[in-house]
Formats: sequence, structure tokens, C-alpha cells
Amino acid sequence: MTESSMRIWTGDSLTDAEFSAIIEKLRSLRQFDLDQYKDRCVKRRIAKRLRACKVSDFDSYLKRLEIDRQELDTLLATMSIHVSQFFRNPDTFRVIEQKILPDLCRRARAAGHSKLTLWSAGCAAGEEPYSLALLVDDLSADDLEIRVLATDISEPVLETAQTGLFDISRMKEVPSPVLDKYFRAEEQRYRLIEPVRNMVEFQPHNIMTESDYPAAELILCRNVLIYFSRPEQERILRRFAAALPAHGALVLGRSETITGDIRHYFQSEFPMERIYRRTEEPIELLGFENPAAEPGSRLMTTR
Repeated sequence: MTESSMRIWTGDSLTDAEFSAIIEKLRSLRQFDLDQYKDRCVKRRIAKRLRACKVSDFDSYLKRLEIDRQELDTLLATMSIHVSQFFRNPDTFRVIEQKILPDLCRRARAAGHSKLTLWSAGCAAGEEPYSLALLVDDLSADDLEIRVLATDISEPVLETAQTGLFDISRMKEVPSPVLDKYFRAEEQRYRLIEPVRNMVEFQPHNIMTESDYPAAELILCRNVLIYFSRPEQERILRRFAAALPAHGALVLGRSETITGDIRHYFQSEFPMERIYRRTEEPIELLGFENPAAEPGSRLMTTR
């Protein structure tokens, strides 16, 4: 087939049968379920890989996924990655630094606890959890053990994130003093210094299918929910509510919001920044053990 006659892959040109075939292939090979993702978003990302591979025959691409682990990993990463950068939306991180973190530390001390967990869900290449780690490193909280947990569905993406190496385009919002103190230039890229890299614990986790949400005092999940259908967004938010203690913080993306019955469990504290506080409303989840029920793991509980 000549280049001029090659099929042009777009989200709209991908047929329902082809889309279903990809869904089944990913489910069988990696237990990766796309049913709850928004079809339009997923189709665009599949088409991106088909173009990159210069696919002329769709069936041959399905066969390739069975034998080419690298392409399978790349497709999965394409499905799950959202583009970010350090301190994206600086006002949001300013509120986290000046309001949220000091308050969480104060509550921990008042409750006689010595540990805090900050969870970046859907962390992609690591810019957001590393941004949290930079804030923690500059925080006067030596009396507390603050854990920064970063999770994503793609293990290859997590491996890349752990290198702490970033293009200059991801550093636009990093203040010069922070850049000079915490990063080292490597050609046209910057590497985060090892002590800060070691502050972040990376783990694979699928927020859509896994029930074991980690207990955390702050959950940062920005520009992830937009890829899910409304029912799945609500199910994820209910699980976040169960994972947070009363007065714990949830940070969403600027285009994401909490609606419907989920509002009983969250109170908007900084609306422009999409920062919510967990209310004291009890929540009961069906189908898996409530992570908030683990004794001794909380600042405060919703029970």
C-alpha cells in the first residue's frame, strides 16, 4: 500500500468493531479494562499509536500487540498518561503549601500522630508528586514523617518517573531558586537531586479496578477523572472519600468538579483551585473493605 493510499487513523475513523477488538486485546493481555473510559478520548489515543506505527492493516496491529511487549507497554502508557509539569497551576500549589499542608500538620500534632501520607493518584511522569516532595522538603515539619506516594497504572511510566529526568518544557513554573537548589542540568534536560527523588514512593495502581485505595491525608488527582464516564468518576470519588480522614484534602484538576450525592462527603474550600475537604459524613462502600477502617492509620476517622 502506498503512503498516499494508507488509511488515515483518527478517533473518528476507528470503527466500533476495531475499538472493541482493542478493548478485548488489552483486557486479555494485561487485564486493562477500558469499558469505563470515555470512548472519544480512548479512540484518539489508540489512533495516535496506529499513526505512529504506520499501520495499514488493523489485524496485523492486533497480532503485533501479542508478540511486541514494548508496543503493548507504549499503548498502555498512551492510554494512561496525562501531560503535566512541575507546579502546574502555581496558585494551586501555593494554596497547598501555605494553607493545606500546615493545617494537616497541625491536625496531626493535635491528634498525637507522627505520620502523614500525601498521595498523587495518576502521577504519570512524576512531576506532581515531586512537586509535593519539594514543598515537603521546604516545610518546617521535622517532627513528622511525611510520605509522598505516587501511583499510576503504567509500570514503564513509573520506571521513567523514578529517574527524575525532565525536559525543560516541564520546568516552566519552577522558581529559579528552586531550580538551582534541587535540579542539575544534563544537556537539554534537568534531573531532580537524589534526596528529593528518594522522598517519593512509586507504586503501580489502577484507580478504576483496584479496591485497595491507600489511606492518605491528602489526595492529588488532577486531570485524571476527565477521562472516565460520570458513573465511574462517582465511584472513584467515593473511594477517595473512604481513603481520606475527616478534614483530609482532595485536589482535582481545574476542569473537574464534584457533583451529585458525592457532595455529601466533600466541602469545597478553595473553589478556584478545586480543593475540597472531607466532611465528617460516614461512608460505606460495597464490594471491598473500607480502607478508612484500618486502625491507627488515620489522623482522624469518619467513624
